[in-house]
Amino acid sequence: MTTRNLNFIALIIALALCGKPAQARQYPVVDTGQTKCYDAGDEILCPVPGERFYGQDAQHAGNAPTFTDNGDGTVTDEVTGLMWQRSPDVNGDGDIDATDKLTFDEAVTYPDTLNARGSAGYTDWRLPTIEELYSLIDFRGVDPSRFDTIGGAQPFVDSEAFDFAYGDVAAGERLIDAQFASSTLYVSTTMGGNRTMFGVNFADGRIKGYPADRKTFYVLCVRGNPEYGRNHYSANGDGTVSDHSTGLMWAQGDSGGGLDWQDALAWVEQRNAEGYLGYSDWRLPDAKELQSLVDYTRSPDTTGSAAINPLFDSTAITNEAGQTDYPCYWTGTTHLRDMAAPGAAAVYVAFGRAMGFMNGAWLDVHGAGAQRSDPKQGNPGSFPFGRGPQGDAIRIYNFVRLVRTAPVERPIAVNVDSS
Repeated sequence: MTTRNLNFIALIIALALCGKPAQARQYPVVDTGQTKCYDAGDEILCPVPGERFYGQDAQHAGNAPTFTDNGDGTVTDEVTGLMWQRSPDVNGDGDIDATDKLTFDEAVTYPDTLNARGSAGYTDWRLPTIEELYSLIDFRGVDPSRFDTIGGAQPFVDSEAFDFAYGDVAAGERLIDAQFASSTLYVSTTMGGNRTMFGVNFADGRIKGYPADRKTFYVLCVRGNPEYGRNHYSANGDGTVSDHSTGLMWAQGDSGGGLDWQDALAWVEQRNAEGYLGYSDWRLPDAKELQSLVDYTRSPDTTGSAAINPLFDSTAITNEAGQTDYPCYWTGTTHLRDMAAPGAAAVYVAFGRAMGFMNGAWLDVHGAGAQRSDPKQGNPGSFPFGRGPQGDAIRIYNFVRLVRTAPVERPIAVNVDSS
């Protein structure tokens, strides 16, 4: 049988499969774990449609986190199919402290050590990407209010499934120095030219770009599901984009302007009342859903664009340094803190530069693709030089990108020989 005939048969089979059930999703977004509702400060009874603060994270169920302890130092995430090391105790002394932390370059080669000894019976361990690492974040966590006292803080990772430790205060670290390394380097630079690695801080619940050459990190290696974190988009021709990997449908455009968190939630409900783009079940994405959209191969400095697939439209803004930039976008997820008003901040993701005021100037301090949190309401002008060690710009009026759940089939690619 000729090659042409074989290709023709493949095409017929592919056409016959159209309309069949889709393949299992390779990038299932794990729920944030948030089950309580909040106003601009405190926990509240979850509101009903038409009430203020309706439509937040806790009111939309997702893929509940489900972990299995394999009894061999590994934990399997039953939602993502990823298998993790249970503990960042790199030196195996039974304690998790500063001596377990690695430089970025050491973290990159650490899986080689595990694979050489067949750790837990496997030889395919790897340093996780930022998408894989962020799949573990749990927004039932509570950010410490001080750098040296745990108080009412709780880690932003399931501490029953995984071993966790805060920063090693006895070694001179801050309590929040529980940054975990990923394999994802920022395609641009931060803080005036540093090589930058995106990591997840499971003490304070954030993604930030960290200087890769002058900091150390905890490490959890991963194996399995090599497709995790790979999006497969298609534009639907009606102002929406479907991600065939996650089963999420997104609005192609954004809100076109900044809103505080309460108004962002209300804006979503207004779009639903209008049947926006033909649908009435849009929501403000949760933190993990929104982060799944970040394209870490793109940035304002390197591609002249937002850190998102070019199928999406992103409104340009002018940032604190007077540069053309792209917005931060709200999520429906509250960022809890051990303070008098624990629910006063919400999570957002920066699709442009994550700005901060350092050494007398506004700089990209954490990178496009960072996840931070800021007050749900107030005046950003009250923070003329930002806040925190890197002078993080306070973004209270963020943009919105709508999402809805709409499982779709993965397109079937057929290679037809044209010879």
